Amino acid sequence: MRRHTLPVLLLPLTLLVAACGGNSAADTKTGSGSGSGGVTLNVGDQKGGSEAILKAAGELDHLGYKIKWSTFTSGPPLLEAVNAKAVDIGAVGNTPPVFAAGADSKIKVVAASHGSSAGEAILVPEDSPLKQASDLKGKSIAVAQGSSAHYQLLATLKKAGLGIGDVKLNYLQPADALAAFSRGKVDAWAVWDPYTAQVLGSKKGRVLATGEGVVNGLGFQVAAPATLGDPAKAKAVGDYLQRLNRAQDWVFKHPEAWAKVWSKETGLPYFVALDSVKRSNGTRVAVAVDPAAIASEQQIADTFADLRLIPRRFSFKDYVDTRFNGSLPPSTTAPRSYGKASS
Repeated sequence: MRRHTLPVLLLPLTLLVAACGGNSAADTKTGSGSGSGGVTLNVGDQKGGSEAILKAAGELDHLGYKIKWSTFTSGPPLLEAVNAKAVDIGAVGNTPPVFAAGADSKIKVVAASHGSSAGEAILVPEDSPLKQASDLKGKSIAVAQGSSAHYQLLATLKKAGLGIGDVKLNYLQPADALAAFSRGKVDAWAVWDPYTAQVLGSKKGRVLATGEGVVNGLGFQVAAPATLGDPAKAKAVGDYLQRLNRAQDWVFKHPEAWAKVWSKETGLPYFVALDSVKRSNGTRVAVAVDPAAIASEQQIADTFADLRLIPRRFSFKDYVDTRFNGSLPPSTTAPRSYGKASS
């Protein structure tokens, strides 16, 4: 079974990149959630994402508003939809908001979560001679442009004393990157869970470096300013965020149950889903969008601006709305841990 994991999972996993983002086009299939009342919240999602988690945790019951779900294949088009007021709110990783803000999109970061960065990995083939990040000099690396893996790669290279000019970047979405990695067309692949779990589970690769101690591990909920300016919709957003926080607590407490749901929703084999849950997906904890989080994102923005990968410099705090922070813990709160992942 494990021998065939890579090709079998290729198609379903292309639907899982919304949290980290790349340049894929959106799949705008929509559906209505449960609920009642005169308010409809348009939520950007990914396959096996927020809707699946909320449903599994029983958090779609007794809504005082309706939810209309739109599924996207990556973070940037989701944020384009937020900018266009087609989506009220959606989940992305730590880098897509930087690219959106760099383009002066009309967005507001309204909530954050902190998870383990162990699933943010630079992978190399099992038989690769590369042993540490400094060995990447002169090598070809696949990565999705504008993704959290993109920044993780840059930060890892910097830590190893290397710059972007020291490597050959191949900007590829996960489906194409997986094919290139499997065929030996690239020396390494910077990616995230569940792709990391997929490659490790197939015994086709190993981890050269992870994002632990290198990237901030933050993920965000991003809303449209017009939505926040509507009192009824803003109230629904606040309730939605609380439900997501409770659902994430449920995931941490029930990793096996969530892995079964996630497997069914995405086509992931159960062992791959569970490995990803225990390494990164289930470790997330809701945190405040506080000065530390803003400063950390500013560092990402400045890095991409210095490399001229975004069109301008800007102040990240101008794209933040802290009204939903409440009594949430600081953004530096340690992620939850299950111990060592199974792979």
